[in-house]
Amino acid sequence: MTTAQGGVVSDNQNSLKAGARGPTLLEDFAFREKVFHFDHERIPERVVHARGYGAHGYFEATEDLSDLTMAAPLQEKGKRTPAFVRFSTVAGNKGSADVVRDVRGFAVKLYTDAGNWDIVGNNMPVFFIQDAMKFPDLVHAVKDEPDRGFPQAASAHDNFWDFISLMPESLHMIMWAMSDRAIPRSFRFMEGFGVHTYRLVNTEGKSTFVKFHWKPKLGLQSVVWDEAVKINGADPDFHRRDLWDAIQSGDFPEWELGLQIFDDEFADNFAFDILDPTKIIPEEELPIRVVGRLVLDRMVDNFFAETEQVAFCTQNVIPGIDFTNDPLLQGRNFSYLDTQIKRLGGPNFTHLPINAPRCPVLHFQQDGHMQTRGPKGRANYEPNSWTEGGPRADPKTGFRSFPEQVSGEKRKLRPESFADHYSQARLFYRSQTPVEQQHIADAITFELSKVETLAIRERVAAHLPNIDEELAARVVEGLGLAKQPKPHEPAVKPVDLPPSDALSILKNGPGAFTGRKLGLLLSDGVEAKLVEDVTAAFEGAGAVVEVIAAKVGGVTDAGGKTIEAKHQINGAPSVVFDAVAVIASDAGIADLVASHPAKGFAADAFAHAKFIGLGGAAGQLFDAAGVTGRDDGFFDLEKGAEPFVTACGKLRFWDRVA
Repeated sequence: MTTAQGGVVSDNQNSLKAGARGPTLLEDFAFREKVFHFDHERIPERVVHARGYGAHGYFEATEDLSDLTMAAPLQEKGKRTPAFVRFSTVAGNKGSADVVRDVRGFAVKLYTDAGNWDIVGNNMPVFFIQDAMKFPDLVHAVKDEPDRGFPQAASAHDNFWDFISLMPESLHMIMWAMSDRAIPRSFRFMEGFGVHTYRLVNTEGKSTFVKFHWKPKLGLQSVVWDEAVKINGADPDFHRRDLWDAIQSGDFPEWELGLQIFDDEFADNFAFDILDPTKIIPEEELPIRVVGRLVLDRMVDNFFAETEQVAFCTQNVIPGIDFTNDPLLQGRNFSYLDTQIKRLGGPNFTHLPINAPRCPVLHFQQDGHMQTRGPKGRANYEPNSWTEGGPRADPKTGFRSFPEQVSGEKRKLRPESFADHYSQARLFYRSQTPVEQQHIADAITFELSKVETLAIRERVAAHLPNIDEELAARVVEGLGLAKQPKPHEPAVKPVDLPPSDALSILKNGPGAFTGRKLGLLLSDGVEAKLVEDVTAAFEGAGAVVEVIAAKVGGVTDAGGKTIEAKHQINGAPSVVFDAVAVIASDAGIADLVASHPAKGFAADAFAHAKFIGLGGAAGQLFDAAGVTGRDDGFFDLEKGAEPFVTACGKLRFWDRVA
C-alpha cells in the first residue's frame, strides 16, 4: 500500500501519536492525505440526470454512409467504434429510486477516430420547452419544492403542474411523460432519441437533415404504475440490477441506430417546424433507415471513475455532424460544457480516462485544475515561429460549420411556426391502444390529485379538450371536478393527424419472451421433472428463470433433493418478474397459503395482467388470494410448458384488465 505520491505505507491501522494515548501529530502525512481525500471524494451531483448507470460497448456501422456524412463511425460497413452509454432519470437525486415516473436519459459517447461524438438524448423524442431560456424554470419547477424539500424524484406536485398549466408548448411532452414510456421495465427495453434535428455533412459540404433513433432489439416494454410503486420498495436499484445481470451473464443489450434523413424540400413542406424540439416527424411519414447497431458488453470497473465522472456535451460533434438552429439545442451547447466544468472541478475534465478521446489530442490549452498531461516545449501559443511549434489547424480535415445563410433582425422572439401546441399531443394520445390511453388518463389524474391548489388542477384540465375530449372527461371525472373547465383558446387550432403505430409501446412489443424473467415459486415436495421442464422451456427461449421459495436455501423436491432458490418470497414480489409460475405439492401448498407474501405474489400477478403458470396444487394459492376465476392468461404446466412460453411473448394478458 502506498500514498497517492507512491510512498509505501507502514501502518494503515493507526495514526501517528505523541505516546500511545497522546494527541495525533500533524506531521502524519499518510493520515492527513487519507482523510483529506475522503473528505473530497464526492463531486457535486448533476443538476439533472443525477441518478445514472453506465456500461461500455461498441457501435458497428451496418451501412456505408460516406455519401451523406464525413462522420468517422459511418464511413464503412462493419466499422466498430468504442462506446460508453449512460442511462439516467432526470428529476431525482443520486439517492432516488430507479422506477419512478420520469424521462430517462439515453446518452451515448462514441470514441471515434476523429474525436468524441456525444449523442445526448432521452427515451422520448420531444421535450417540454422550445427555448433554452426556459430550461432553469422547468427544472426548478419539477424538482423538489424549495420550502419543503419534497417530493423527490416525482412530478406530482403544485410547482410542476403550475408551470405546465401556463406553458401549452409542454403538452405534447406531457402526453409522453404520463404514458407508459415514463416507467420502462428496463433500460434494455426502451428507445432512445437524439430529440433535436441535426445535420449530416459530406466531403463536398452538402448538408442533409437528420434525427437519431435507438431501437431496442428486444422490443419495447414498460411496467404498470402499481408495479412501479412496489418495485421501488422491493428493489430501488431495479434498472441497475437488470443491466448488470444481463451484461454479466453475456446477454448483451443491443439497439439499432436508425436515422430519419431529409432535405430542405421535406423540411419546407412538413406541417411543423423541424427546429421545434416539441415536435416529432412520424415514422409513417418519414421512415427510419437503420444504419448501425449499438452493443453494450462490459460493465464499468469503477462506478465513480466512469459512470459518475463521465461528461456528455451536445457540443461534442465531429466532422460530418453539425447543428441546426433549434433554440433548445443551441442553449444546451452552452449549458452542458459549463455544468461539466463546475461539476468536475475545472476545464481539464477531458483528462479523465472515461472522457479522454481515443485519438491524438493536440492543442495549446494549459494549466488549470487536474492538468495531468504535462505539456512540453516552449510554444504555448499560435502562430509562432519555433521549429517545434506545436499543432496547427487543418482546414482540409478539420471541423467546418455548414455555411447556412442567416439573416433577420436581432430580437427575442418565438417563430410563429412553433405555435401549434396541441396537434401532436393529440396525435400521440390517439396513436395509443385503449389500455395505454387509460394509463395516460390515470397518470394525469393521479398527478393532479397530488396538486393542492384547485386552480392549477382546473388550468391543466382546461388544456385537455384541445387534445382529446374523452381524455378530458376521464380526468375531470377522476378528479371529481364539478364540470369541465372552459378550454383554453389555442394559438393555433389543433388538427387531426393520422395515427402512428410507432408511438405505441404495445404495438411494438417483442413477440417473444427473450431477455425477460420468469419468477418460479416452489413449495416443498414438488416434482423435480416438472420444474426442470419449465426451466428448460424458458431458458431455451432465451429467458431467465429465478426460483423463489420460503427460504433462500430452497425447497426439497419429492425425491428428497434440494432445489436451490435465488429469492426468499418476502423479498421477491411478482412485480419484479415479467411472468410467474407456481408449482406446489399437495403437502407443501398449505405453507404457501398461510404466507401473506405468497398470497400477495399471486394477487399482484393477476392484477397486473401477467401470464401465470400453475403446477400441482398451485391453484389453491390463487384461490386463497381471492383469484377464484381462471382466464386465458392461466396455463396448466402439467400439460406442457411450451404454450405458456409462447403466450408470455405477449408479456401481458391485457384482456384481464381491459
